[in-house]
This record gives sequence, structure tokens and C-alpha cells, in this order.
Amino acid sequence: MKKHQSYWFLLLALLVSGTLQAKVNSYIGAYANAGEWSLLPSESKTKPSLGGAGGVGFLYELQAGKLYQPTRFLLDVGIGVQGGATTFKQTDVLTQVLPNQVDLQGDLFDYVYEIRDRQDQYTNVAVQVPLMIGVQHHKFYMLAGVKVNYNVMTKSNAIGVLNTYGRYSDFDDFRNMPDYQFFTDRPLKNSSNPKLNLGVDASVEIGGRLGVITDAVGYDVPKRKIECRLAAFADYGILDIHKEVKGMKLLETPYLYDTRPASPNYVYNTTTMVDGVLLNDIMSTEGFAKAVNNFMIGLKFTVLFQLPEPGQCVICHDAYKNLYHPRSGRLKYEE
Repeated sequence: MKKHQSYWFLLLALLVSGTLQAKVNSYIGAYANAGEWSLLPSESKTKPSLGGAGGVGFLYELQAGKLYQPTRFLLDVGIGVQGGATTFKQTDVLTQVLPNQVDLQGDLFDYVYEIRDRQDQYTNVAVQVPLMIGVQHHKFYMLAGVKVNYNVMTKSNAIGVLNTYGRYSDFDDFRNMPDYQFFTDRPLKNSSNPKLNLGVDASVEIGGRLGVITDAVGYDVPKRKIECRLAAFADYGILDIHKEVKGMKLLETPYLYDTRPASPNYVYNTTTMVDGVLLNDIMSTEGFAKAVNNFMIGLKFTVLFQLPEPGQCVICHDAYKNLYHPRSGRLKYEE
């Protein structure tokens, strides 16, 4: 009987000891971030896009750690809105060909559409849900985890300059000949609303707590109820977010060369070979990339407000610091 009583006494003592060491606080807060935003196409001739993005949101944070110790475990979960714009710029000349056409004299040639100075800008708004864990020590803190991005609105603006010409096997290229419908420096512009897949980003955040930080304890030491942080962060998409449309080309063009003369001297009243040309957004075109990954790097500001703690005895936490021996895990009693 005495053996069982000793066992339960020891278990109770360990439980009381753990309670005296543990400290858990809850915070709610808000954050804002801004930085450079890129889309990274893999196995593609297109270079990464460049742009900017920013977001705001709300979060809940749990902080836990040993009593009177500066190191704290952090758990963050939140919800926010992220928006930005990023642009692909093409330095190469892109071409699309209608082969084996017949010109006004009956000669065979290839009708070529040539696009230069192409830019594809994507504007996107997403609902973002971050789930992060980390550690805080004095002023330093670090978080790592994932951010889930549900893309609710995406818009693309594609622009470029269009030239058309005839490519002959026995002659030089025919250019700038409106009577043959070969045109120079025609501006192209098209807006559309492509769809992006759900995104999941691996994220890391490293920074510091702002203001005066003290490790002093005692009931008369002011406790900080508001925490402010500034950090650098990086997000990298681990999922392919672009949706390829099967059969979609860079340009929607006529299928055949129009040989109808509109006047006796064969000068066309309408430029039928370019009037109906449609410039598709590049990420939707077939074969653009095997995958497109999200990437963002920037700065983040966070403000946290500590939630009220349950009522407790001041002496229990502050005065018992001198009664607790951290190495032995036992309470010291004074006569």
C-alpha cells in the first residue's frame, strides 16, 4: 500500500513540476507583406516573369515554452488575401506559319506571322491560408511551413508587335507589301481570364521582434501585451499552378491565305489576314512549360495582441521561480 502511495505522490510531484515550468500564451494579430513575385516555368524557352505582390491577413498564434525561459515554440495559422502582377518578357522573335499557300500569281509560299516585343502580364488575387511552426528566442524568431493559395481571380494582358511576310523557296522574303497582305509593325493586344490551379507554397520566415525585450520576471515587471515583428520571407510553389489548353497556339489566325482581289490593282480594302488575329496568353498555350511554379521573396510586418489569460495567483508563477530547481526538477522548501 505504501509503495502505491509513493508512486502516486511521485506522479503528482512531476505533474506539478511540469505545470510550474510550462507557459502557454495565445495571440491574435494581423500581418502585411510585399515583395518581388515571379512565375518560374520549367523546361521552357521562356525566362521567369518579374513583378510585385503584396498581401494582408489575420492570424492566431500559440506560444509555448518553459516558464522563465526566453525560448518559445510558435504555431501560426491564419487567413489573408494576396494580390500582385508579374510579366513575362520575350526577347526572341516568335513565329507561326501557314505552309503551302498560293499567292496572287499562283506561286507557292509560306505565310509567316512574326511576333516581337511580346509581353504577357498576369494579375492575380488569391485567398491564402498559412500554417507555420517555429521558434522564438529573445528578439530572434523563425517560422517555416506551407501556404495554401486559392486563386480566385486571374487576368492576363498580352501585347506584341506583329509582322507578316511571305517566305518563298526561289525568292527573298516578301515584306511590307499590303497588296499581298504582308504588313509591318501591327500592334497586338488581348485580355483574357485564364484559370490557375490551387497553389501550395513551402515558406520560410526569419526576422526579429521590435522594441525593448526583457527577460526579467516578477509581478511588478511590465508584461508586453503587444508584439511587433519584421522579417524577410520566401515562398516557393511545390505544385504546378498553370493550366495548359490542349491545341491552343500563340496566335489564332486564318487557316488559308486570302487571294480575293478587292480592286483591279489588287489593293485590299480590308486586311483580312491580320484583322482576326488573336494573341493568346502564353501560359495557356500548348507546350509552354512542363510546370510553372510560384515564387515570392519580400518583407513581412506582423503585430500580435495577447489574449487575456485565466485568472491566476501572482505568487504561484513569479515567487516560485526561486523555489524551483531546474536541474533536479524538484521544489525547494524554505523554513
